[in-house]
Parts: sequence; structure tokens; C-alpha cells
Amino acid sequence: MKPELSETVTTKIAVIVRDDLATWQKLNITAFVASGVAASQPGVIGEPYFDATGVKYLPMFDQPVMVFAAGAREIRRAFDRAIERGMQPAIFTAELFATGNDVDNRRAIRGIGFDDLDVMGFGFLAERKTVDKICKGIRLHG
Repeated sequence: MKPELSETVTTKIAVIVRDDLATWQKLNITAFVASGVAASQPGVIGEPYFDATGVKYLPMFDQPVMVFAAGAREIRRAFDRAIERGMQPAIFTAELFATGNDVDNRRAIRGIGFDDLDVMGFGFLAERKTVDKICKGIRLHG
């Protein structure tokens, strides 16, 4: 039997999106950066789900996912804090709204220097206290 969440998970996933975007854009960013966290962090996906009739469902994250909303300045400050603390975030920039595939997405990011990235959203996994420090002053999306 798997231990309860509170006994095993000391980390959480944070997704921060710009608060001035359309709802579809915020949801799109959240999905994309969460997929980056899932793909790059071994052990963050739990077990499959089964209903009472035995139908199987896909596994999901086995820990909290906190979604925050921030203005342009706040999101950049949090992004810089994440990088300074050694995080390797999944990133979504303004340019990615104009691309339609992974190859063009990577090319768009590759063509921009770190200081010039127009960050629309990013996601990362870290110890709970580290997430709290990086996201200090940013409100949960609501």
C-alpha cells in the first residue's frame, strides 16, 4: 500500500501564468508547462486510477500543483528567482503563441537571449519551501 501524500511528498509543482492573458491562453500554458514537469521529473506521476467497475484511467501527478497568476514584472521576478535557485523550468514565451509544433517552439526560444525572454508562463518542481520563496508575493490563480 502506498503511503499517504503527507508522509512522502516534500515537493510541489508550481505553474505561474501571466494574469493579463485570455483564459484559453492561460489553460494552454498550464497544460504545456505541466507536461514539461511530468516529462522531466522521474517519480512525480502516481499510479493509474480504477473506478468501481474496473475501468482504468491514466495516472496523474502524485503531489500538489499550485497555479499562480502574476503580472509581467512579477512573473519575470519569479522566473529569475527560479533560475537563481537552480531550477530548470518548463517555459512558455509570447512567441510560442505563433508556432504550431515543437520544432518551431524550440527554434523560437533558441533565438532569444535569457534577458529578452517574454515569459508568459513557466512551471517547475521544487521543495515546498523553495516554491514558496520563488512565488512570494504572487497570488494563486482564481
